[in-house]
Amino acid sequence: MNAKNELVIRIDPECLKIRLEGEENGVKQYKEISQEDLIDSFRQSIRTEAAQSGFLPPNCFHVEIQSDKSKVYCLWHPSLYADISYYGTEYAHFPLPRLVFGFHISPEGKVRSCKLGVIADERPTAETPMFHYPFSNVGGFRLCTGNNALPVYKKPHTLATLPDFLLRLPNNNDSFHQSYNKLQLPYRELLNHLKDKEPSYYYSDILVPNGKCLSDFISGR
Repeated sequence: MNAKNELVIRIDPECLKIRLEGEENGVKQYKEISQEDLIDSFRQSIRTEAAQSGFLPPNCFHVEIQSDKSKVYCLWHPSLYADISYYGTEYAHFPLPRLVFGFHISPEGKVRSCKLGVIADERPTAETPMFHYPFSNVGGFRLCTGNNALPVYKKPHTLATLPDFLLRLPNNNDSFHQSYNKLQLPYRELLNHLKDKEPSYYYSDILVPNGKCLSDFISGR
């Protein structure tokens, strides 16, 4: 620091006074400031790099950038039908309730974890109610993908294809609970019962509330 242009901060802990003593070109100056002013000056002097999310996938409603530059994306899945399978039986154009997906993606584009939830049939907000997922491979919100190799997504917008990819993975009995459908049907009976229904039927006759809302899904609670 140039001796001719220096600033000294003196703090009196007993009187809670903060005094600035400055000297510029041989002229001394004194000024008392508040604690808030001192904190604000420190805060304004801190420079942080802007975080970039990249071009987001369609229907993305939440992005979180982690300290290691990995990212968490939450997507609303607009499609109400998918081609699914269960122990060798194909169910083409199978009806679905409103689904949301969450993906934790490494800086290299690898999928670290997936989550899946069922929301009310409405435009999603933080308060949108949620329901138990009535099928398999979901515990809480965590979606188990087993030993299936997942694609690498180096560009965020390509994540829009991941929900359909996950829904096409073979279903089994892992994490299936009959109590998660109002009719208490076993898995195969549930699929056969639903295959010719409209998606709205889930909300009148199938889904069981789990007491959570979309903000819980986002936060991972």
